[in-house]
Amino acid sequence: MTTTMMTTTEPSKSLRHEQKHQILPGEDLVLSQRLRKLFPHDDNATKDGTYRVTSLYFDTLYDDALRDKLDGVNRREKFRLRYYGTNTSCIKLEKKFKIHGLCGKHSASLSYEQAQNIIEGKYAFLLATNNPLLMEFYSKLKGNCLAPKTIVRYDREAFRFGPGNVRITLDRNIRTGLSSLDFFRTDSFRLCALDTYTVLEVKYDGFLPELVRMAVQVPDRRAAACSKYALCRRFD
Repeated sequence: MTTTMMTTTEPSKSLRHEQKHQILPGEDLVLSQRLRKLFPHDDNATKDGTYRVTSLYFDTLYDDALRDKLDGVNRREKFRLRYYGTNTSCIKLEKKFKIHGLCGKHSASLSYEQAQNIIEGKYAFLLATNNPLLMEFYSKLKGNCLAPKTIVRYDREAFRFGPGNVRITLDRNIRTGLSSLDFFRTDSFRLCALDTYTVLEVKYDGFLPELVRMAVQVPDRRAAACSKYALCRRFD
């Protein structure tokens, strides 16, 4: 078993519940139509209700984030750069962490130039930002030898519901690029990481409203771990 990279204590108020399922296209179609009648799309949605997500994940020389995920380590984290659609003018650095089954996320904004510098290994500027997350990222790039590992791209349809701060997402057409140099490519990637299936995720705070619980029911499907990062690492 590997040693998790997490060295800080995350505030409990930022932790959320997360359920994941893999569903078939027919199940996806029925579920999407049902959800559209009950809940609004999130603010990122385009006219058809979907948008594209592109992420570049980082890991150590020994793939600690990947191994911690596969081993089911209770306290684990991973860092990624992310942008939406084809807009690369604003990039998000995100730290996603999990503690005893609950998940959380911290984020900070970067420019295209800053993100490109990080990819090229020119990240000293992070120390001058006075942003705690960016400074932590610098320390782990330097001390833990974090480096870009894989790109994950998919098409997302997301819904929101106020009570319980619920977010429901349907992630389709999960694919990957061959190298970190592909991160800013706006054309589609050809390597499919999860044929046929859609990944359904339900995230919420302290409670899951009964309306949502009933709405996301899919016969004979159970909650299961499904890491898009791990799926795309299979192409290494």
